[in-house]
Amino acid sequence: MSHKLVFATNNAHKLEEVKHLLGEGYELLTLDAIGCTEDIAETGNSFSENAGIKSWHVVNNYGIDCFGDDSGLEVEALNGEPGIYSARYSGSRNSDENINHLLKNLEGKNNRRAQFRTVISLVLNGEEHLFEGIVKGAIRAERSGSKGFGYDPIFEPEGYNVTFAEMSMEEKNSISHRAKAMEQLVVFLKRISA
Repeated sequence: MSHKLVFATNNAHKLEEVKHLLGEGYELLTLDAIGCTEDIAETGNSFSENAGIKSWHVVNNYGIDCFGDDSGLEVEALNGEPGIYSARYSGSRNSDENINHLLKNLEGKNNRRAQFRTVISLVLNGEEHLFEGIVKGAIRAERSGSKGFGYDPIFEPEGYNVTFAEMSMEEKNSISHRAKAMEQLVVFLKRISA
């Protein structure tokens, strides 16, 4: 019998990535699937606060165990920006505009070091558990690749000479920040359901 677990997202890309990692044993539901259509305001000051807001919202209002994640890009030369504002850095949720805004802010800066960070908040049986994943890399001056989403076309992970947007989902999943956090979540879930 599979355990119902809500992933607090309506992002189809994220859901596919996670289903791939989680495997059998859990029936993964989206917010849409449980009828959660309200906008969950991410009012926290950190990735962990925002992730927790999502997972507790579902548990408190729908009574189903849930995990939510918050992820973002942290650029060293911009003091960690865009950080928790990654999805709407340019004032819109348009990835191209966000990338343009970031590249403009990096003009004239030699330090291109950056990292993607994901924090997952899992609320299971009334208790919250946090999992974090980080992948370090650098920001390219120009876009490259058509896969992935968000800042993937300008993020080159450490040790690679391609961007996330040039990698297959399998390649990206093997090293990404979300995959690292998700691996910890999956290990935890498998351990407690064994």
